[in-house]
Amino acid sequence: MAEQISAIRGMNDIFGTDAQAFDYVINTAQSTLAQYGYQSIRLPLVEKTELFARSIGEVTDIVEKEMYTFNDRNNESLTLRPEGTAGCVRAVVQNGLAHNQVQKLFYSGPMFRYERPQKGRYRQFHQFGVEVFGLSSADIDAELIVLSARLWEKLGLDTLELQINSLGSQAARQVYRELLVNYLSQFIAQLDEDSLRRLHTNPLRILDSKNPDLRAIIDGAPKLLEHLDDESSTHFEQLKTHLDDLGIEYVVNPNLVRGLDYYNRTVFEWVTTELGAQGTVCAGGRYDGLVEQIGGKPTPAVGFAMGIERLTALLMDKQLVPAQATPDVYMVLVGQDVERPGLVMAEMLRDALPTLNVQMNCGGGSFKSQFKKADKSGAMFAVVLGEQEVAKQRAIVKSLRIEAEQQSVGWSELAGYLNTQFNLS
Repeated sequence: MAEQISAIRGMNDIFGTDAQAFDYVINTAQSTLAQYGYQSIRLPLVEKTELFARSIGEVTDIVEKEMYTFNDRNNESLTLRPEGTAGCVRAVVQNGLAHNQVQKLFYSGPMFRYERPQKGRYRQFHQFGVEVFGLSSADIDAELIVLSARLWEKLGLDTLELQINSLGSQAARQVYRELLVNYLSQFIAQLDEDSLRRLHTNPLRILDSKNPDLRAIIDGAPKLLEHLDDESSTHFEQLKTHLDDLGIEYVVNPNLVRGLDYYNRTVFEWVTTELGAQGTVCAGGRYDGLVEQIGGKPTPAVGFAMGIERLTALLMDKQLVPAQATPDVYMVLVGQDVERPGLVMAEMLRDALPTLNVQMNCGGGSFKSQFKKADKSGAMFAVVLGEQEVAKQRAIVKSLRIEAEQQSVGWSELAGYLNTQFNLS
């Protein structure tokens, strides 16, 4: 026997109830986005490495330590996408979709980061992303937040907390960055290894440190909200007004900075305390300079991504995943040469009654074993075809859930009979 091959660590098979929950999140998100006029876009899994170095930032943890990067046969450096926004921006720029027009897009699929696998953090993980191009006002920021709130309501998730902040303009943030470095430099002996590494490359990320030993230092740091430029300050106040009008509760978190260099102005996260360390289930914000940074003309943009695995974990913990659809009818086929008319009849019923869920027994088996399968399937009725029924072009319809006399129904009347039983018209 050959040695069994296992999946790569941190890259998981998703099946059974987990897959059902996974599909439920994506389908619910797609239907929600359709309510708001967003359209689907499909993006490559692999991009040029330069795209992520230029957009995410060369001194971020993602680019420095976490990307799956390789040279192809033409010796070109390629990377499995670690996030979706950069690829979406590249797509709208390359295809002429960004300049002087509004695009409201969504996508979903796997992302890849070489991290230490743990609950809610995997090397292959899945995101649902939403991006808007061509709108600079705070109302679209508010729309993204309220549509995500509507999604949580549809999913039954009522314990998520919204945290918001503003990072201001690039120029204002550069001034603040100098203030922050000067402040943190007083505590070099107390900073941990990650913070020391970030001090002169990406100091704002220190504010987001989860190290409890740094909490007092971080709490005493200058607040970015107190050093915003006037336009960003006005934008943030407008966002809060919109959220108040919409009845969306939020917490202003001055230490919320996000881990990617391209963000400016609005940033937000939906967080939970029910998943341990990996508490962020949805995060995003505004990235007005990224389109130009990737080679397009200046275009305002804003978006968010949500982690499918983390949302499905919440749904599973709270038992909020809808039960798998059961068949309405289970077809029991017994005897010689019954499979052929059985297949034809099953398709005839699906054609005549598109909403009817018909499951046909395949692989043979005794009458008793097939009836056990029919009962276990959860179907309301069994439709039985035996040799005698085929000869007479009739079918036996037997109720599996309530006491009722079985009926012998002609093939031409079967769809109408079931239509009446299920009240499908």
